Amino acid sequence: MKPDTQYLHTGNEVDPLYGASSVPIYQASTFHQGFDDEVLYDYARSGNPTRAALENIVATLEGGVRGFAFSSGMAAITAALLILPSGSHVIACEDLYGGTFRALTRVFTRLGIETTFVDATDPQNIARALRPNTKAVYLETPSNPTMRIIDIRACAEIAKGAGAVTMVDNTFMTPYFQKPHELGADIVLHSATKFLGGHSDVIAGVATVNSDALAQEMYLIQNGFGAVLGPQDCFLVMRGIKTLGVRMRQSEATAIRLAAFLREEPQVQRIYYPGIKEHEGHATHMRQATGPGALLSFTLRDEDAVRAFVKRLKLPLFAVSLGAVESILSYPIRMSHAAMPEEERQKRGITAGLLRMSVGLEDIEDLIEDFRQAFAAL
Repeated sequence: MKPDTQYLHTGNEVDPLYGASSVPIYQASTFHQGFDDEVLYDYARSGNPTRAALENIVATLEGGVRGFAFSSGMAAITAALLILPSGSHVIACEDLYGGTFRALTRVFTRLGIETTFVDATDPQNIARALRPNTKAVYLETPSNPTMRIIDIRACAEIAKGAGAVTMVDNTFMTPYFQKPHELGADIVLHSATKFLGGHSDVIAGVATVNSDALAQEMYLIQNGFGAVLGPQDCFLVMRGIKTLGVRMRQSEATAIRLAAFLREEPQVQRIYYPGIKEHEGHATHMRQATGPGALLSFTLRDEDAVRAFVKRLKLPLFAVSLGAVESILSYPIRMSHAAMPEEERQKRGITAGLLRMSVGLEDIEDLIEDFRQAFAAL
């Protein structure tokens, strides 16, 4: 099936008991059992029919063997990292979400898991960083927030040769634009709060794996630590996935036009967007993804310019997060990457003038007019 059809027809669209057009919300903490019965569900932390439906859907869309739904994107990321034994070494791309950086540098170090950050846009940097105890390679592409592009297939081949698993955060692209499992990734991660949910009304995370062995490990962590997604939130994410295709197409089309406008704006010093041919890694991105997506970043001269610009804007939310029906403008040094030390931000080009724009479903002419009047104040 084509993607738009698949988002609506994953095999979970009709309730088998009563024929309801949406998966029911099984708001139950426990399930009755016959004394000698083997049951599919016993306690909702271990399994819930609503959560199982969402997990089946995301596994289908990403092409994984099994999916897992968690209480947040960070819960999904940390669950994936928790499959690693103590004493493991992780190689991570240096330009990644600040919350992931915080977890790797301040939480997993307590468990004896060490991380080396490299410029993964050159896969050979991963090869050079390998150690005998390297157990995972962790990637984001496009990266957050400067949209750096990593060759997933090349990095996954290096990791596989060293006996390490490849983890890819696919939040920015979603399975609509990019399918890391097809490129060799072992674990695919999402903050489902973002594009999968799509409406700024749920906190959720999902992970998919490409083998039964990894599925057993992930389920052990999911059930053992218990950071599961509740049935109401599972329902909301499933509702969002139904419109994923039309939302991603519209937001991407608007992002392409907004990027073209920003390229001509004198106040903008630099644009980061995979849809621009001059963007470093553009060819690699278009080889492994079907489009540039709905996120872009751009720089103004300094924090004062950012402050004046943001105060004049009327349409976008100025907020943490991304991937919603409404446009969201974020300031990484105070929001997504506030947990990253300043010297580390500077190394990655996350400066006081950098803004990240998640393009929503507003009319492009209205967005451009709003941006134009805000730039006029600078």
